[in-house]
Amino acid sequence: MADINVSMTPRSGKSESAPSPRPAGAAEGEPMLDLIELLFFAYRNFVSDPDEILQGISFGRAHHRVLHFVSRHPGMRVTDLLDILRITKQSLGRVLRELVEQGFIDSRAGASDRRQRLLYLTPKGEALAQEFVAIQSRRLRRALEESGPDTRELVRRFLVAMIDPEDRGAIEKLIARADQASEARSMARMRSAG
Repeated sequence: MADINVSMTPRSGKSESAPSPRPAGAAEGEPMLDLIELLFFAYRNFVSDPDEILQGISFGRAHHRVLHFVSRHPGMRVTDLLDILRITKQSLGRVLRELVEQGFIDSRAGASDRRQRLLYLTPKGEALAQEFVAIQSRRLRRALEESGPDTRELVRRFLVAMIDPEDRGAIEKLIARADQASEARSMARMRSAG
């Protein structure tokens, strides 16, 4: 299915004054079309900057997702990546093959099980993943600043609540482990540099 491209405002981000938000006390069961559409438009813009870069190297959003999660979880198994992305092995295989062939990802055999494939970003892959993080962090930071103080925690709680309840705990643990590992790698780099 083709994307529908509607240009409502110039790419500069300047827009006409927005109508006031819908009342908080909307009737139970009333469709939340405004929020549904805002999520679509927010996601469209959130991925638009990385999409432009990806298009230049003939990659798509699946490549971005793989780069992101391998960056966050160096040495992750292919099976774990399949669980996170919830895509077919065939789809992931094509994307991984392209990322490996073009020098963005290194796929290594596991130490204890040689059949196991462990994924690491190459320096080229790390640079691209960090470019995406920087671009998307700027967009998030700007939106949080425009939304007022203490918004980050509220947005975080909202996003967690959007996840199916049975998946929330595992996803929060996955993010916490990645944050801790990233912090440990940063500390190790600082110690080795100092």
